[in-house]
Order: sequence, then structure tokens, then C-alpha cells
Amino acid sequence: MANRIRDDLGRYLVLARPPRRIVSLVPSDTLTLFDLGAGDRVVGRTRYCVDPPDGVAGIPTIGGTKDPDLDAICDLEPDLILANQEENTRKALEQLAQRNQKLFVSFPVRVADGIAHMARMARMLEVHAEPAVKELVRKAYQVIKDATAAVEGVVPVPTFVPIWMDPLMTFRNETFADDMLTLIGATNVFEGRKRYYPLRADMGDAKPLSDDEVGPRDTRYPRVALGEVEDKAPELVLLPNEPHEFTDSDKEVFEKLDMPASGNGRILFCDGRDLFWHGSHSIVAVPRLRALVDSVRNRTRSA
Repeated sequence: MANRIRDDLGRYLVLARPPRRIVSLVPSDTLTLFDLGAGDRVVGRTRYCVDPPDGVAGIPTIGGTKDPDLDAICDLEPDLILANQEENTRKALEQLAQRNQKLFVSFPVRVADGIAHMARMARMLEVHAEPAVKELVRKAYQVIKDATAAVEGVVPVPTFVPIWMDPLMTFRNETFADDMLTLIGATNVFEGRKRYYPLRADMGDAKPLSDDEVGPRDTRYPRVALGEVEDKAPELVLLPNEPHEFTDSDKEVFEKLDMPASGNGRILFCDGRDLFWHGSHSIVAVPRLRALVDSVRNRTRSA
């Protein structure tokens, strides 16, 4: 019987049989495929699909997440391409669709959405009934349940997470990373700060366009000024190693700002995958990030 599954763009994908040749354009999906026991089905990956290292080592790369080699993808004759609305460009996905490639596009904006996507992938692969897969999905949902219970009644730690340094950028609510912060007992100090258009308006130097003028453009990743960061008074700053790899010199910039996070070891480096990768990686990411936040919370209490 054909498998009919709906992706996050609302499109239905009909699979006559479980896919055996998969090209993954999403690093977190590549890892999840291996964790689901389907790594041997991956015939193509992006150069950013680096986990698990031993598993992906012999798999051909087909470019990046934003600049995939469409000819190379088609030459691999995949029966499924895993893509993501945020990771991949609309133009590339439309061109693949025009070449009659079977695309499945995800767009999880909550950590639980990412786990649901993992379970959906298991159904596409028809491995959902396997004991190891059932246990993986159960464990993932339990991690979310435990994290939610752990932060009940806890005052969240105001947190700033930049995602780019020049220009300085962050994220607002309605993003996966924002939900992750909530889950680990933090709150995003820029949760309500949408991105303004044009760029000068985003930096406070011009009048922003109206919502009608902005239209469908993404407003979830604003450019911010260092002064705005100071005004938000974060108690914790997390510096991820992706999509921008923050350095010691970047850290020094934030340490000079007049804000609570500048003292007592509250500007910390973290694994960007923990904040931004959905799916099976969340099982290790949630407790690891929560430990960072708890360390700052305890440090604040003792100060």
C-alpha cells in the first residue's frame, strides 16, 4: 500500500514503497536518518552534513545547503530528497521539483515539532515499528516532558544568543531556537523584536516599512545594535559555533558591554547544533543546554 505523508508546506508525498536512495539537504535530518537505522539509504549529503562522522565519510557531497549542485543530485537518482524551508533556498527546491524530484520539506519551529518530524521520517522509511526506533522516539518525547517539568515555576534566565557577528543578528519568537531557550529555562531577550525592512530601519536609522509593504518576507531574524543588547540586560549570553563560529575576540566585545551577563562567567560558548538542530540531536541538546542555564542561575543566586 502506498504511503501518503504530508510535509510542512502542506504538500502530500505519496511513496509507493519505502525510499532506498535518499539525498539529505538538511544536516540534522542526516543525523536523524542514521539514528533511525537508515544511514545506509543516504546516497547524497551536503558538505555541512558531518554527523555521524564515521557514517557520512563515504557519502558523496552535493554542495551546500544554500547552493546544492542540482545536476549532481539528479545523477544520484534519489527516490526521496529531504529538505527544509529554512535551511534550503526556495529557488533550489523549486528547480528540483521542476525536475520531477520527490521532495519532502520540513519546517519545525518547536523542539517538539522536530521530534514529530523524526517520527514522521520513521513512518516514511517504514521503520516506525522497530523496537529501537520506538524507543528513540519515546526517549525524545520524554526528554521534552522532563525538561518542561524541570522549568515549571522557575524564573527564566534572560538570555541573548547572537547568530551572526557582522552584522550582529539574532532571532525572535516563532523560531526553533527560541522554543529551545524556553525549554531549558531561559527566555529570549529579543523574543518580540522582529526584523525591520529596509536594513537601515533594522538598525534604527530609517522608518520601517509597514507590514503590508514587508509582505511575506521573513521577520524572525533581526539585525540588532550593541546598544540594544545592553538595553535588554541579558543575564546570559550564549555564543554558538554555527551558523557563525563566534571567537574569543567576539566574546571580548560582549564582555565590554554594560549588562549583567558581562560579569562572573555568564558569556559562554555553546554547540550551535544544540540550539538549531531538530530531530534526534535534541535528545542530547536539551539536557546539555539546560545544564549551562542552570549553572548561570546558580551563579546568580550566589552572587
